[in-house]
Amino acid sequence: MIGRLTGILLEKSPPQILVDVHGVGYELHVPMSTFYNLPGLQESVVLYTQLVVREDAHLLYGFASEDERVAFRHLLKISGVGPKLALSVLSGLSLSDLALAVANKEAGMLTRIPGVGKKTAERLLLELQDKFTPSETGSPGEMGKQQGNDIVNALLALGYSGKEADWAIRQLPGDAHVAEGIRQALKLLSRA
Repeated sequence: MIGRLTGILLEKSPPQILVDVHGVGYELHVPMSTFYNLPGLQESVVLYTQLVVREDAHLLYGFASEDERVAFRHLLKISGVGPKLALSVLSGLSLSDLALAVANKEAGMLTRIPGVGKKTAERLLLELQDKFTPSETGSPGEMGKQQGNDIVNALLALGYSGKEADWAIRQLPGDAHVAEGIRQALKLLSRA
């Protein structure tokens, strides 16, 4: 029904945002991965959306990428997984980490997400098999996904934007440890 919104970002209070589209304010729930990459207030934003109709409410969910929305839709099709839990999964793991957990059948990665117990994690692993393309799991030569996420999270906490953090992480060697990666990324960003 509502597939995409382009508008001005008015409010940010995790996990909800308010986007003004030609005078109409849309309240959206977004995963933290999308939230961290949002522009500043009063700036233009484009979000892919998913409308979830319940008996007592119509809820709109927003995503920075089409891939995130597709993953959200896959999660909603799983028995016992509602929008809140699906949003939690996408907030707790990046798409590449989720794909990696599914490919390697690592229930432990999923049980670290609030609201995901052992049985739910096993159901997620079973149902999500064959839902991700091999390119989403990354190649062996790339930096470890957890290391990369830790470096990006540190840069975001220091006030750098998502774009700056992503650019810096791509410049780092694949074998960089977290502490050294942060140091190198800060050097790169100070020169940029």
